[in-house]
Amino acid sequence: MIDRGLEPDFSAPAAAQASAAAEAKTTNAGTQDLRGLLWCSIDNDDSRDLDQLTVADEQPGGVVRVLVAIADVDAIVAKDSPIDAHARTNTTSVYTPAQIFPMLPERLSTDLTSLVANEDRAAMVVDMRVGGDGVVQASTIYPAAVRNRAKLAYNGVAAWLDGHAPAPVALAAVPGLDVCLRLQDRIATAMRSERQSHGALTLASTETHAVFDGDALARVELDEKNRAKSLIEDFMIAANGAAAAFLAGHGLSSMRRVLRAPRRWDRLVALAAELGVTLPEAPDAGALDRFLRARRDANPEGFPDLSLSVVKMLGSGEYALVRAGSAVDGHFGLAVRDYAHSTAPNRRFPDLITQRLLKAAIAGNPAPYADDQLESLAKHCTLQEDAADKVERQVRKSAAALLLSSHTGEHFDGVVTGSSDKGTYVRVFRPPVEGRVVRGEAGLDVGERVRVTLVGTDVDRGFIDFSQP
Repeated sequence: MIDRGLEPDFSAPAAAQASAAAEAKTTNAGTQDLRGLLWCSIDNDDSRDLDQLTVADEQPGGVVRVLVAIADVDAIVAKDSPIDAHARTNTTSVYTPAQIFPMLPERLSTDLTSLVANEDRAAMVVDMRVGGDGVVQASTIYPAAVRNRAKLAYNGVAAWLDGHAPAPVALAAVPGLDVCLRLQDRIATAMRSERQSHGALTLASTETHAVFDGDALARVELDEKNRAKSLIEDFMIAANGAAAAFLAGHGLSSMRRVLRAPRRWDRLVALAAELGVTLPEAPDAGALDRFLRARRDANPEGFPDLSLSVVKMLGSGEYALVRAGSAVDGHFGLAVRDYAHSTAPNRRFPDLITQRLLKAAIAGNPAPYADDQLESLAKHCTLQEDAADKVERQVRKSAAALLLSSHTGEHFDGVVTGSSDKGTYVRVFRPPVEGRVVRGEAGLDVGERVRVTLVGTDVDRGFIDFSQP
């Protein structure tokens, strides 16, 4: 982390600020009291930094009111305070198999600014009216007091929604929450279908996590998508869009998350052609998504690997300043034009920036950041997010190298995930880990299926070396 310009530890002033922090008031003027609603959180099993809650309610005419509560981090972390300085430096929490390095001190991120169960918390609420067709018809944002009725996990909720398991205990303990969650699932599905009709890409997750048996690394598993993850993803995309629209409507500049049309579209066209599908010569998100969905249905087992190849060729998203009243590039992969990160202020600094801008818009105050500051912060956040990704990837690769260290000489099936002057990389299927092809890589390109032999590993550096005949 230090080598990549990230701070693994909090400064003494930041630690002192965290120790002295108190709970944010939930009774401020203009704050709505929404503690009586059936709020719940759905996150990873071990997550404690809970950024958002959701709830939904059926309205007349087939409209569903969807509310997303976002932790009011700014109520405790003042701009330019020592904690804010640390968050501004790192810009994100760093999640590695070895240790989590939170953007905010744990006393805040897992307690005072976390929407923990059965505690009153200050929040910013994105209030949306969604038609039965999945179109967000109207939205607004305001401060509110909320209370998490149930801390739920993706896998448990997904298994229940799919009918494979009974309702999780925390869900079953809250009367009416089951009906509310099924409504959320239904309207989220409609919202997803509506975005897909405009070209939002259907991709499978290729992220992995290390599973430990005590202190020993046992295996590496894929983080597979499920209905609960999709539900939250769909609501967060809508909430981030509402935040961008709210700021634009109030004449404020903002920091947006953008993903421009892919530079390697020609390789995507070639990849599709290898599978018997013709894509347009110019980037077309709708055509690409139709291809992806067809391949998912035809080969579900191989779809994560195809997704990884597509993600590599799409390139990385970035943060960008959008000045008040100006046009925006939008997000190619999500098929949305207005998209401002706002739903994870415990974990991402851009979301905290957006929260402060939203508060200024609501209060009618001047923006807390000038345009030149937003532009500089956008570049910095993009660089630091990339640095954090590299740290996480390096430690994941060390974990994978440790797992494979006793398998030198064995053969693995995989797919080429990278091919450039920097090297050729392959992701093997079982276990789902990535390494470099150090011999026999000539002529390989992204998306090709290969069979490789493990040559060796270096756990300290996270190196996994393969050869191909």
